[in-house]
Parts: sequence; structure tokens; C-alpha cells
Amino acid sequence: MSGHTEAGGLSLASRIGGLLIAAVVGVVFGAVATVGHRHVLRIGEVAIPWGLIAALVGVAALILGVRLLTHGRATAAATAAGIVIIVAVLTLPGPGGSVLVAGDLAGTVWAVAPALIGVLIVAWPELPSRARSRAAADAHA
Repeated sequence: MSGHTEAGGLSLASRIGGLLIAAVVGVVFGAVATVGHRHVLRIGEVAIPWGLIAALVGVAALILGVRLLTHGRATAAATAAGIVIIVAVLTLPGPGGSVLVAGDLAGTVWAVAPALIGVLIVAWPELPSRARSRAAADAHA
């Protein structure tokens, strides 16, 4: 017996391992992005929140990349969950009362937006691949 399942060709252990790795990647990225989301570029009176923009683009790129590479929702959901969990944990005040996510507009956006991005990417319908579309068209012809 090879230890592989019929569906997808992966064993249960390898699927669980993949989900755990995806969650850890999400936690690491979420922690780094939480620290960096406060960076602002000031040009005169204008403040550009480039850290927040880069963090949100990174969240979307990471989750979307995982979804596209794994051709499934579970691994992308695990990545998104890792990001959301670490952002929630780092939103809480530390032992000395300091916070990484302030209660201002940028902090509120950072606390909410990764979860929304994760839900949108994971819930987005799967588009049929061209190979499957072509095969279905050939079968009906």
C-alpha cells in the first residue's frame, strides 16, 4: 500500500502537513506585515501609508498565489487563517501596554482588511481551465 488516497493522490498526513506549512507561512507573513504596516512616506503635508498598502497587496498576493498553486481552497484558507490569527494576537496590548496595531484608521484597516481579502480569495468561484473546457466541448461535438 502506497499511503496515497484516491482523491488528489495525496495522503492524509501530507495534506495536514501542507495545511500546517501554509498556516505557518501565513503567521510569519502576518507578523512581518503587522510590524511594517505603520510605515508612512511624508511628502510635504501629504502622508502616504505605503506600509499598509504594501502589506495589503502582499496579503492578497500570498493568498492568491497559494490558491493558484495548490488548485484548492483549503491551503489558501489555512494561509489566510494564519495571517488573521497573528494579526488578531498582535492587535492585543503587550505586557507593558504597548501595541503594534494602533486604534487609528490605518490600524483598523489592518485589523479588518486581511480577513476580508482572505474571504474574497478563498470564496471566489473556481474558473474552469481551458483544457477542461476544450475537453467538454470536444465530448459534446
